[in-house]
Amino acid sequence: MLRVRVHQADTTVVRLPSEVDHANASDIGARCEDLIEEGCTTLVLDASDVQYLDSSGVSMIVALSSVLDSRAGALRLAALSDHYQQVWGLLGLDTLLPVFPTVHAALDGRVTGACADTVESLDPA
Repeated sequence: MLRVRVHQADTTVVRLPSEVDHANASDIGARCEDLIEEGCTTLVLDASDVQYLDSSGVSMIVALSSVLDSRAGALRLAALSDHYQQVWGLLGLDTLLPVFPTVHAALDGRVTGACADTVESLDPA
C-alpha cells in the first residue's frame, strides 16, 4: 500500500511500501503521476520502510524524476537504507537524484510539523 503522509498545496510526501519491485512499481508510479497531475510539484518519496528495491523500482523513481523535471518540479528521495544508498551511488544515481537522510531534510522546511499525519492511503492494487 502506498501512503500519502502529507498532501499540502504543491508538496506531497508518499511513504513507499516495504517492497518496490516488478509486481508493484508501475502501479506506484501511476499513483504518483496522478498526484503530479493534481498539482504536486515537489514529491518526496519516503523510503524508510523499503526493504527490497529492484531495478523496476529504481526505473520508476528515475521516471518520476524525469516527469517532475519536465514540469519544473522536484522529486526528493528520503530515508533510503544504507544498503540501497550504496547501490544508488554505485549506479551513479546520486548525481541525478540525491538521497536525503530524512523526510524533514527532504522537505527543507517547506512543510513544518505536518509529517506526522496520514492524509490518505492509496492502494496500488
